[in-house]
Amino acid sequence: MQGLMMDVPLLVSSMIDYAAECHGDREVASRELDGKIHRYTYRDAQVRCKKLAQALEKLGVKDGERVGALAWNTRQYFEMFYGVPGMGGVLHTINPRLFHEQLVYIANHAEDAWLAFDAGCADLIRDLAPELTTVRGYIFFGGRDELPDDLNLSRVEFYEDLLAAEDGDYEWPEFDERKASTICYTSGTTGNPKGVVYSHRSTILTAFMQMLGDNISGFKTGLREVFMPMAPLFHGNGWQTPFTAPMMGYNLVLPGREYEPEKLYEIMESEGVTLCFGVPTIWMILLNHMKETGKRFSHLRGTVMSGSKPPRALQESLLQDFGVEPMQGWGMTEALSSTKFSPLGGSTEPDDAAKLDAYQYGGRQAFGSKFRIIDDDGNELPKDGVAQGHLLVRGPTVASGYMKQDGLTGATGVVGGWLHTGDVALLHANGYVELADRSKDVIKSGGEWISSVELENAAMGHPEIAEAAVIAVEHPKWQERPLLIAVRMPDSQITDQQILDYLREKVASWWLPDAVEFLDELPHTGTGKIYKLKLREAFADYKLTGDG
Repeated sequence: MQGLMMDVPLLVSSMIDYAAECHGDREVASRELDGKIHRYTYRDAQVRCKKLAQALEKLGVKDGERVGALAWNTRQYFEMFYGVPGMGGVLHTINPRLFHEQLVYIANHAEDAWLAFDAGCADLIRDLAPELTTVRGYIFFGGRDELPDDLNLSRVEFYEDLLAAEDGDYEWPEFDERKASTICYTSGTTGNPKGVVYSHRSTILTAFMQMLGDNISGFKTGLREVFMPMAPLFHGNGWQTPFTAPMMGYNLVLPGREYEPEKLYEIMESEGVTLCFGVPTIWMILLNHMKETGKRFSHLRGTVMSGSKPPRALQESLLQDFGVEPMQGWGMTEALSSTKFSPLGGSTEPDDAAKLDAYQYGGRQAFGSKFRIIDDDGNELPKDGVAQGHLLVRGPTVASGYMKQDGLTGATGVVGGWLHTGDVALLHANGYVELADRSKDVIKSGGEWISSVELENAAMGHPEIAEAAVIAVEHPKWQERPLLIAVRMPDSQITDQQILDYLREKVASWWLPDAVEFLDELPHTGTGKIYKLKLREAFADYKLTGDG
């Protein structure tokens, strides 16, 4: 017997309609590339999204065609998340920090028909355009006087002119909710980037998962939250912020391309930001700036960190020095928001130390997601908070394949209906996920596993260490041993022995790195993560001797 419920498709366009109707007076504040703040309501945004859909249809964008976007966090980019998929197209969010060859590859691989860009990415467009084989035309977010004369593009349309020519009287089309809505390519640290294709259904379900009472909305106090993503919108749908914030009725603050700590602090204070998303690195930079200048947060009460496990010292500083809840979540391009952030998860703990223990977890299993861990032979391990193994996940918001590939392959892959994430983790009986390392970064020493992440975070707890990475190097007896590669704080003269003495009190003795090397800076990927492949290549011939 079948249920007798209306079969109404879950479409991205319905989210901006809901926000306009139920939270229509809530605002989007966007820092333009000239530094000025533009603000408008969700009701205003809905009209502009519909005008964009009308304009794209007139430009000849067909059902399922890809429209790329190479831009920073501004209102026009926010509108693309609704206007493009709402009319049946597919928004391809492109990371401008990728290498030239990667940018050319993904634009051609996705077969982008149109490419939107802002003034901050004009130089990239100049270099890329001659090699883009499928792009029919470009859409510029800025004014005519902001477009460089030497771009030599075959066809350029101006975003604001396109919208000005439309009336916004538009009925969103209905179609299969399993149709593609957006595409995001992985950063491609090994081989070419791979395209993860999100559907309308998965996008709405991910927003619902974030809105659960024991997730983001557990942090909510009426409609007063002011939310700012410090994660760029080209990273995994901007961690879903273009969708979840309007649905929740949060004011949304878009910081543009100004990610310098003083600029971030300035907009957080002026807009009264209460909740932020961002990777640990950006928080370390921001807090260092605030400590140096004696600044304090007037409004901020919580942050969610993801992308890599945050150092305990960072979370401790947020909580104890600034009174900010240092939440953590786990996800990846292929599996957005698979854990709930449990923002109040540590608040019932008796003291700050216990709270910090709770905040070191990578979140708690979200409804719809299922996790398991396995050993090297594929045997399932217990969820006891002790056993650590390779992390697997499945659910309706988890990728089943890459664009133009039959399945997920390489470090990540779908086997038996489970996505192999490439992470090593411990699972707890109450649903918490505790990240240990990336599978490829674990140091296997004498048959035991050493977490490079734990060593890195311990090292960065030292006030004279700005950044640290740990890689495995060959050892004649133990097969692999850890090598610590660190960047000193400015004016620091810390020695290898001093950092080892510091670590001796933080980690097990057999985890201690066998050697320490100092560099002026560490290499990073286009997504801001430490590029360990480059470090492994640089130290491929590094020799350790003795018993270690």
